[in-house]
Amino acid sequence: MPVFGPQIPSVTPDQVDSDAYLLDVREPDEWTAGHAPGAHHLPMMEVPARMAEVPTDGEVVVLCRAGGRSAQVVNYLMNNGWDNVRNLDGGMKSWAAAGREMVSEDGQPARVL
Repeated sequence: MPVFGPQIPSVTPDQVDSDAYLLDVREPDEWTAGHAPGAHHLPMMEVPARMAEVPTDGEVVVLCRAGGRSAQVVNYLMNNGWDNVRNLDGGMKSWAAAGREMVSEDGQPARVL
């Protein structure tokens, strides 16, 4: 049972559309090690100051390593008027396990820290 309950809308990796806006809220070292191609990096602690960067239309899928931090960000955005945000169930761990594409920024094979 998720800690955040059913009020946090979520999607599985195979439900993420190719045109979804992927918002990665992990720390810079996690992002560098491996992330979804085309994702947008916005560390969780910077979200309140940079909310204007998060689209208010179209599907926004928020992700972290395992789904906890991203669920908090989805909750925060929903409480501030966003109705188009979804949590990636299982985070980047589930993304990688589902065989979804990943890229790294450090020349190493993409991996989830």
